[in-house]
Amino acid sequence: QRELAESGGDSVQVGGSLRLSCTAPEYMFSGGGFCMAWFRQSTGKEREGVAVIFTQTGMANYADSVKGRFTISRENARHTMSLQLNSLTPADSGMYYCAAVRSCSFSDLRNVDKWNYWGQGTHVTVSS
Repeated sequence: QRELAESGGDSVQVGGSLRLSCTAPEYMFSGGGFCMAWFRQSTGKEREGVAVIFTQTGMANYADSVKGRFTISRENARHTMSLQLNSLTPADSGMYYCAAVRSCSFSDLRNVDKWNYWGQGTHVTVSS
């Protein structure tokens, strides 16, 4: 049974917005230095990191391709991590996955193998 569960994926037009959510166990938000992140994967491409957040401090970092358009956040009391996607383009289409790991650095957004908790994914389609 997966501990992470994503929701919010949908089909939108170019320029549109979506908000993805990920629910996770309480212990990932209550200390222990957990990091949570969003990855995405489109057909024929490798999974890539989009955004990462330290659940304890709220410090976040982003892939260059989404900076200024996506915002990652967390609500510790609700055990939820979210990703706000704005100004969407077809290149943003794909399966979006929530991931978590105990302790990370921002550079681990480029290391898929570092993350040992994964959700099942939620699909985003952006059409023109």
